[in-house]
Amino acid sequence: MEYREIVAVTGLGGLYQLLTTKSDGAIVRNVADKSTKFISARQHNVTPLESIEVYTTGDNVRLHEVFRKMQEHEEQVPLADAKTANNAAIKLYFKTIFPEFDEERVYVSDMKKMLKWYELLKVNDLLHFEKMNEEEEAGEELVAEEEAKAEVEATAAIESMTAAEEENEIVETEEAPKSE
Repeated sequence: MEYREIVAVTGLGGLYQLLTTKSDGAIVRNVADKSTKFISARQHNVTPLESIEVYTTGDNVRLHEVFRKMQEHEEQVPLADAKTANNAAIKLYFKTIFPEFDEERVYVSDMKKMLKWYELLKVNDLLHFEKMNEEEEAGEELVAEEEAKAEVEATAAIESMTAAEEENEIVETEEAPKSE
């Protein structure tokens, strides 16, 4: 099981491994108790963790970046049981590890959910983000290369059009009948 296979399911607590999708839903395995079940697409939405972003005062950040910060500050994590943790302590913790959090849009309930998910991922040894960083960097490099290539092609097309227009003007000037 890898981080990219982990999903959250609306209406169901915890995290799930996406095993397969069907036209009317998906088959998932609970990360905590390893039970497998069918999730109806009519009742539930399935969201991959790697696609979840967290609001900040600047650009939004991917959830795995928040988990990475939590790993770096492992000794400061509030109570493992987020239900009994003090809301103020949780807010302070998140403000400490990620000062850019948008406090108006990231609710304490979201923070508690992130703490629960972090614990589940930690217990199941799914907090390996090095590979994800390499893939993101490779993707960013590919996008940059494609943008540079597109810019070169656009410049060449513009130069080609300009040259063609100049040729047409020369031809039109030479062929223009003289008026008497």
